[in-house]
Amino acid sequence: MDGQPNSRGFKILSGTSNQPLVEEIARSLGTEVCKVTCNRFADGEIFVRIDENIRGADVFVVQSTNPPAENMLEMLLLIDAARRASAARVTCVLPYSGYARQDRKDQPRVAIGAKLIANMIEKAGADRVLGLDFHAHQLQGFFDVPVDHLYAAPVFTNYFRRKGLKDLCVVAPDVGSAKMARGFAKRLDATFAIIDKRRPKANVAEVVNVVGEVDGRDCLIPDDMIDTAGTVSEAARALKKLGAKDIYVCATHALFSGPAVDRLTDAPITEVVVTDSINLPPERRFPSLKVLSVGELLAKAIRFTHADQSVSVLFE
Repeated sequence: MDGQPNSRGFKILSGTSNQPLVEEIARSLGTEVCKVTCNRFADGEIFVRIDENIRGADVFVVQSTNPPAENMLEMLLLIDAARRASAARVTCVLPYSGYARQDRKDQPRVAIGAKLIANMIEKAGADRVLGLDFHAHQLQGFFDVPVDHLYAAPVFTNYFRRKGLKDLCVVAPDVGSAKMARGFAKRLDATFAIIDKRRPKANVAEVVNVVGEVDGRDCLIPDDMIDTAGTVSEAARALKKLGAKDIYVCATHALFSGPAVDRLTDAPITEVVVTDSINLPPERRFPSLKVLSVGELLAKAIRFTHADQSVSVLFE
């Protein structure tokens, strides 16, 4: 392993939201997932119990908090159980952090769900947070405990470099994604374009214009998540009309809600590349989908955190 671990041991705990990813993390660390009982009472209430001694251990609770909301409750109960079992330190590892889109009051009388969730994680007993591609980077400031925010971009750029694409143009699907898309363009030695998009209401996107040269080029559309796929499917059609060749889409979090799979398969997209931050059931997979693992990335972050080393090398 890289780095010298500190004197206390570490334990990996998992809820039920994404057990294959947690097992991959454990394999990369050369350990096993801590035994946990997680079941339901007759009325559906969640019960968790840690079935191993974790007193004095450095505990990492790994749980993606995509719907259903029970995933969030499992995580909070596991953190609380670890704290009450006298863990030395509890780190909440969020491969996907739900409720991150509710990060401000953009309408009257709405909740700031992201701040509420941050408060709940801290109150449950987390000493630090390790997240992957938050929907809004300012979420780091919602916590009063240390936050390490990782990016899946190195995983994607390594994959697309191996493809050897020529005359590639990285296209930001909206203004908010421009900084991320520029980072992809720099890493892949590609040109850059941006889509001017309107969103008349939630989960509805309209492409107004494309700023940049895409004619005759392969295009890559990066985003942090794909929910209903309205944005990327409309973007792909707009790029195709302007003469783009093969169109690739990559996103860290594959929510694939509602009509997403149909939209992605119907759109002129050569390949959709996502990570396993969310455990996709077989019925949400399709032939042009490629799933990359972030297990090794998160395992390295856990290893460095346990050894009290910087995780900034993982951004390269």
